[in-house]
Amino acid sequence: MLTVDTIDNGTVVDHIKAGMGRKVLDLMGIDQNYPHRVALMINVPSKKTGKKDILKIEGILVSDEKTDLIALVSPKATVNHIQGGKVVKKSQAELPEKISGVGKCPNPKCICNSEKVPTRFTAEPADGYRCGYCERRFAASELV
Repeated sequence: MLTVDTIDNGTVVDHIKAGMGRKVLDLMGIDQNYPHRVALMINVPSKKTGKKDILKIEGILVSDEKTDLIALVSPKATVNHIQGGKVVKKSQAELPEKISGVGKCPNPKCICNSEKVPTRFTAEPADGYRCGYCERRFAASELV
C-alpha cells in the first residue's frame, strides 16, 4: 500500500484522468523549482473510472481560473483547498467560456505561433474551442 502524507495547507486535485497529472502540473506552472512538497500519484485505482491520477500541492491554493483550466485535460477533476489539514473548499473543474494566454493553437500556421501575441480561444458546443486568430475549431485537450 502506498502512503502519502497529508498536507496542512495547499491543494489536492483528485479524479484527474489517468495519465494527465503531469499536464495538470504544467498548466499550474509547477516544476522542479517549486519550493514546497508536491506528490503526483499516477494510475491510482478508482471505483468510478478504473484508474485516476491524484495531485497534492503544498503551499498554494489553486485559483478558480486555474481550476477551470484543469478541465481542459481532465473535465471531471475535483480541486480541494486544504487549510489546517481540513478541506475548506471543494470545486469541480468546468471548461471556461474563454481562454487567453494559455495553451497553444494546434494550427502551425496560426499567427499566435509565429508572433508574440497571447492565445485566444472561445468555447464551442461539444467541448470544443475556436482560435481567435485562425478561427479553426479544436478539442479542448488539443490546446495543452
